[in-house]
Amino acid sequence: MFEFAEEQIRRDNSFLRTKKGNDNLSVTGCSVSRLPGKKSQSERKIAISPNRARVISTLRHPRLLQLALPQRFFDTTTSRVHSTTAELSLSGTPCRMTSDISRFVTKTLCDHQGSLDFKRLKEEMGMYLTDSDKVLQRVLFYDAKVAIQGFRQEADGGRLLSPDSLLVARTSLRVCQKTPEECAQCDGLHLCRCYVCGDCTFGSECEKPHSLSHPHNAGILKQHGLHDLTEKQLFQLLLQNDPSLLPQVCQQYNKGNGQHGSCGFADSCTKLHVCRHHFHDYCKFGPSCTRSHSVDAREKKVLRGVSLENIENLLEIYRNKFILGQHEEPAVPDRCARVHWHLPFRWQVLDGDGVTWKDLSKMENIEKAYCDPGNDTSRNAPLSVAMVVLRVMSFLRCESPPCVDFMTMTYGGSPVRRLSTVSSILAPPNFILTTQWLWYWKDDSGIWPEFGQSDGSVPTSVTSQTLENVYLADRDGEILFGAGKHQYVLDLKGAAGTQPMIQMNVKYKTKREVRRRPHFVSSQDVEVKLSSASTHGASSSTAESFPSHWDTTALPNFGYTLIPLPPSTVEYKKIEKLFKLTMPMSRLNSIQRVQNPSLWKVFQWQKEQMKERNRATSGNEHYLFHGTDESLTEAICEQNFDWRMCGVHGTLYGKGSYFARDASYSDAYTKSKSLNKIMFVALVLVGEFTTGMSSYVRPPPKGNGKTLYDSCVDSESDPSIYVVFEKQQIYPEYLIDYS
Repeated sequence: MFEFAEEQIRRDNSFLRTKKGNDNLSVTGCSVSRLPGKKSQSERKIAISPNRARVISTLRHPRLLQLALPQRFFDTTTSRVHSTTAELSLSGTPCRMTSDISRFVTKTLCDHQGSLDFKRLKEEMGMYLTDSDKVLQRVLFYDAKVAIQGFRQEADGGRLLSPDSLLVARTSLRVCQKTPEECAQCDGLHLCRCYVCGDCTFGSECEKPHSLSHPHNAGILKQHGLHDLTEKQLFQLLLQNDPSLLPQVCQQYNKGNGQHGSCGFADSCTKLHVCRHHFHDYCKFGPSCTRSHSVDAREKKVLRGVSLENIENLLEIYRNKFILGQHEEPAVPDRCARVHWHLPFRWQVLDGDGVTWKDLSKMENIEKAYCDPGNDTSRNAPLSVAMVVLRVMSFLRCESPPCVDFMTMTYGGSPVRRLSTVSSILAPPNFILTTQWLWYWKDDSGIWPEFGQSDGSVPTSVTSQTLENVYLADRDGEILFGAGKHQYVLDLKGAAGTQPMIQMNVKYKTKREVRRRPHFVSSQDVEVKLSSASTHGASSSTAESFPSHWDTTALPNFGYTLIPLPPSTVEYKKIEKLFKLTMPMSRLNSIQRVQNPSLWKVFQWQKEQMKERNRATSGNEHYLFHGTDESLTEAICEQNFDWRMCGVHGTLYGKGSYFARDASYSDAYTKSKSLNKIMFVALVLVGEFTTGMSSYVRPPPKGNGKTLYDSCVDSESDPSIYVVFEKQQIYPEYLIDYS
């Protein structure tokens, strides 16, 4: 490959040592590059740095290496020395060219409302390209800063852009949602949202930051390689990438009939009431579409803080947002229903640029190790003390390649992520390659039994399935369960890469580590599952899991669906009667049923647990009212009630979620920007209750001291206010709109 005499290239004790046919290239104070104008792969040159020798890197099968230093080249074919600045490209595009093209592409796209077709982009870059557009295509396909819509897949697996392929600028950079005082250190920009959107009415008097040159913002921009963008270019990039800056298109407006579709909030809805097909791609109905294709006065109110210029370009911005949404990796990987990989898992490491995620090799071996709860790393056996010492002293650096540390989720010091298919608990029946999560606890001998499995010991009252249900409903919560005569509290806050999850004995305060790991599925298992599914089809049904009055055709894969109830139905009249008992003068505008499969499963599991624990009272289920701020309705429907989120209107009977027997009581706590008000009717498992106190953060123990009450009330003889501390005891079933 390279043949040189040692004395020919000696300079300041710098050497380049290689052998013919050896793909290991050790570079010491040197760089390698093609000669200018040469096309033969065999005609290479050495670049000897004028600086003193230092080890640059050791590469195996390298793709790109660049030394941006003045260099002297020794040409083996002519025995001449050349002076220039070197770039090394053993295969592919030189590093500097790749970086320069990438930056220029981003700036060009942002100057043209965030996107361009390939033909226009080539025209803009014509003066900068000295080679064919294959160089540009290669950069675009491997650049994480560009999303491509419309390319041709070739027979050899390659990809080819067509003149009308659309290129959209993208970034992982976001505007931090907290104030600088609340956020000590993060990877988001500290900027005023309205400033980014172009219309901050406070100007220089605004309390929120307006400066890109602030040290925090400048550092973040440099980290993302966006420091040379103009303010206008950067804001264009953020508007089409950051979901927090612009309102979503209302999905309910795009369903059903009427002026506002099936959206029950009409003018108070904080989302855009526009045709999603028109704003995302193409509406086949054109001018005859019954949905709005323009931004009217109502939408301009929703777009408060957005400049007129950006409103005029709104169609292009939302189209770009839609395209980026089709290309980006899942924001919540465990819940992604799309096929991103041939396996139900994918292990990736963050590249040195701080933006690009790259696949790890031997991915299946890593997954197999991760599925064993006893493994802290992707090496099956824990390292001995001597091995650790040797590794620290770097004696085994060559023999022992880096491994994935499951406790810190790092690989050789770089962050690691595991993308996964949807949890089997949440998946609809037609999902084949789901991820089954298993839960384990560590016993005194260091063994990791699975929850619910006896293994000769006392089985727990919870299984992996029940724990997974609770975890998916509230990842920051706690769960109380029993094992024999003992009661335990499991703190769910821990996760891979953070602090461990801990279960604690309520009486003795002893603690044990808990781990959540997936069931291993090999590539062979995937093939068997797919072939079996194609032969037999998915036969399971979800209809049995949910109430008979639910609309099974409108069960969402994730999240919730609001189903408007016709006034003539028995279900509507039942809720109307409860409401009118104490609110006879109010007018009901609508009642909607909340269908959230995930929350319902957790609620049913809690109901069974309480039946076993309180055989006398069962779950003691009641329909109760809850008034809250209108802005929190979506979060409650999605995640259930949380007293920290819903706000505290006094804590007379404990710090929990408050529910009332009478709608008139809850009416005092409703907040709305319009004349219409919103109130929840929740199904609540009050169980066994006692009188509450303001100091309670959970129900007090019963007389025997071993178990706790289920809830607190204002009066044991005639309760009208209930305080619930565990969200699993609540299901937000109905949403009432009244005036």
